[in-house]
Amino acid sequence: MKNAIIVVSGGLDSVVTSYYVKYKLDYNNLLFLFFNYKQRAIKEEEYCVKKIAKKLNAKYKKIDISWLNDISTAFINKQGKTPITKEKDLEDGTKDILNWWVPCRNSIFLINALAHAEFEYLKNKEKYDIFIGLKNEGQVHMKDTTEKFIEKMNELAEEATNDGNYKVLAPLIKLDKTDVVKLGKELKVPFELTYSCYIQNGFNKKIPIHCGTCLNCMLRKKGFYWSGIQDPSFYRSP
Repeated sequence: MKNAIIVVSGGLDSVVTSYYVKYKLDYNNLLFLFFNYKQRAIKEEEYCVKKIAKKLNAKYKKIDISWLNDISTAFINKQGKTPITKEKDLEDGTKDILNWWVPCRNSIFLINALAHAEFEYLKNKEKYDIFIGLKNEGQVHMKDTTEKFIEKMNELAEEATNDGNYKVLAPLIKLDKTDVVKLGKELKVPFELTYSCYIQNGFNKKIPIHCGTCLNCMLRKKGFYWSGIQDPSFYRSP
């Protein structure tokens, strides 16, 4: 039996990663870790994660790291009006990154996943590989979304655990958003049950609504557009 712990936010990248791990890499025992850091979109995110967990027969665990909200300056956490991302901003997104940067978020996610993997080995002698849905963000990227970041997390895993030999993997790391959409189509991912938006917008007939103007929504829309695949998402601002 192949065991996987997958960090799942409900977003396009993490859900496609989950389908890839199950159907392409043949992991048959999946544990989804979903993190509550009081993000504004937690209701929509958790709704999607639970739906996907059911479809993939994955176990689901919600982890409370709500303290992260207290030290976050990102609009992912802050209430109020969020900045609008325009197409020209995608060409030079360096200014926009800090609007959405949550301190050490992916590192915190992965160290929690590593702790769960080590627990499973210490208790049950079962090895779990750890997966996260990072993709190629291009020249303008957050520092914790790169191949170098994954390499460093694997080095940390060797030193931070008693036995070592834990793998932190990001199988989509060389794909851009268009490639991720195409792969999701191939894997029959229910795109309508993924949520990329950084803020809360509610639901339309049990389908989460995206704002359509935050950084992640713009990247999502461009990914579908350039892939030539129909986008089934609801957007407040199309």
